[in-house]
Amino acid sequence: MTKYRLLGPLEQVVTMAGLPLKGPLNDDQLVVITKGGILLAGEKIHSVGKFSDLIKTAGELNAEVTEPEGPMVCLPGWVDAHTHICFHGSRARDYALRNAGKSYLEIAKQGGGIWDTVTHTRSASQQELTAGIIFRAGELLKKGVTTVEVKSGYGLTPDEELKMLRAVHAADQEVAQDLIATCLAAHILPRDYDGDHGDYLSEISARLLPQLQAEALTNRIDAFVEEEAFSSSVIAPYFHNAKSMGFQLTVHADQFTPGGTAVAVEHGALSADHLEASTDREVSLLSQSDVIAVALPGASIGLGCSFTPARKLLDAGCSLAIASDWNPGSAPMGDLLVQASVLATFEKLTNAEVLAGITIRAAGALGLQDRGELGEGFIGDFNLYATDHYREICYHQGALRPGEVWKRGRRVFSSKEKITTDHGF
Repeated sequence: MTKYRLLGPLEQVVTMAGLPLKGPLNDDQLVVITKGGILLAGEKIHSVGKFSDLIKTAGELNAEVTEPEGPMVCLPGWVDAHTHICFHGSRARDYALRNAGKSYLEIAKQGGGIWDTVTHTRSASQQELTAGIIFRAGELLKKGVTTVEVKSGYGLTPDEELKMLRAVHAADQEVAQDLIATCLAAHILPRDYDGDHGDYLSEISARLLPQLQAEALTNRIDAFVEEEAFSSSVIAPYFHNAKSMGFQLTVHADQFTPGGTAVAVEHGALSADHLEASTDREVSLLSQSDVIAVALPGASIGLGCSFTPARKLLDAGCSLAIASDWNPGSAPMGDLLVQASVLATFEKLTNAEVLAGITIRAAGALGLQDRGELGEGFIGDFNLYATDHYREICYHQGALRPGEVWKRGRRVFSSKEKITTDHGF
């Protein structure tokens, strides 16, 4: 039997409804319901509207009414569409060396870089990795993130990649959020692999991809397309095979040099992520495709490099999502709203563009059509902020935290209680 609950009255409900997936947005395009409410039907949203109208429907449905304490603004739960929160170890030494002027190559020669994380992650048990994911997901929950993409890529053998993705699957059963797993076995060529890049990808295709499907661990494949990682030519057979098997594709593209965007467009990837080195050519390619550009300002902050050309991408008619890239090397902050707000300052993004970038457009980057918007039939994922206007959220650049976080129609975090709560009606 479906149980109904009415939440309200709320100062504002920012629905994110009716927004185009591509192109620039202005704040006047946001649907903002004043003195609104959300009527929940189990895990999903029954309806959104004026509280005075919904209270009548609630009475007919015998719905429980939950009134917030004080003024609250409601928005969809944040979607973090690119993270690496399955890892073990720290790269604090790398960060210190980088800020002291050492190059990436110099740090790698001193035992740092991605391989340092690979070494630590391989040494960890699946249970240790699961515990790390659960902890980091809990930190994201407090910041309003209700859907989290999680990549592998620090195992770099079929068995170690499986260990990571099994850890993600196990953590998904324990956390409040939905964890969306992605296989990034094509991260770098392992130092201890006896063969070239093509040999490695052939082995991954033959040994790992079928097992991912057999265990239903993920339907998403990612690759780091850079000359020092995997070139556009060497990655093509790998992507062709993965797509023929039914996997969705995403690409680490144009982080240091252009080239990855063309691969993403050619292979029909859902998204091209990073794009800090994208030129006008890459912007044009994306604008003529359905590939969603994903900006990762956390990596720009962590590495001290330029930001994704977000303004240029939007003005060219691209779709722009924003994600945290939380990882132990280049983006250790793991704070989506802080990073999105900083990106907005430097790239002159409207509130609507930022909020769409971490809700409806971010959901699109993951191929998810059931979240990122508040409306009939959408999953009941939303955040309540103790303020009287949604503009305060980006204005405080992440310092204003959610008072409550709701996932699938249930309150799973309250800042007053500091714990997950209310896992049933």
